[in-house]
Amino acid sequence: MNNLAKMPRFPRPEDGLRAMAERAPHAEALVASWIEWARPTGLRIYALRRRVATAAVFALTFWLFVHITFGANGMVVYRQKRAEHKELENQIEQLHQENGRYGQRIQALKSDQSAIEKEAREQLHYARPGEYVYINPVAQNPALPANHSAKK
Repeated sequence: MNNLAKMPRFPRPEDGLRAMAERAPHAEALVASWIEWARPTGLRIYALRRRVATAAVFALTFWLFVHITFGANGMVVYRQKRAEHKELENQIEQLHQENGRYGQRIQALKSDQSAIEKEAREQLHYARPGEYVYINPVAQNPALPANHSAKK
């Protein structure tokens, strides 16, 4: 039974309203003192509102400028990507031209007898009866010394 006596009892609704009504003047005085304390700061901020707004707009503009210029997709990166794109387009054009030349050569080797004969003479060293094929001997490079002291 001792445990039941130590348990806090629930306040009655009338007790809560009475306590609140008794403390109301004190709470009003406390809020009024806070307002009086904060009023000069609020008036200063209100008086400087245009300057604060101008500074905020300037800071936002500066941040946007930096972000647009140097950001992940900014102008610096855009120019680099544009130069890379032009370089790749040039490479593609060169490859198309090379592909066209190879296609013409393949077509010539399939149908043109003079192109076939030219390839046979150059690559396989074929000759017509009565012709002689002269081949230049390949000059062999002498072996270079292992170190620089042998060169002197």
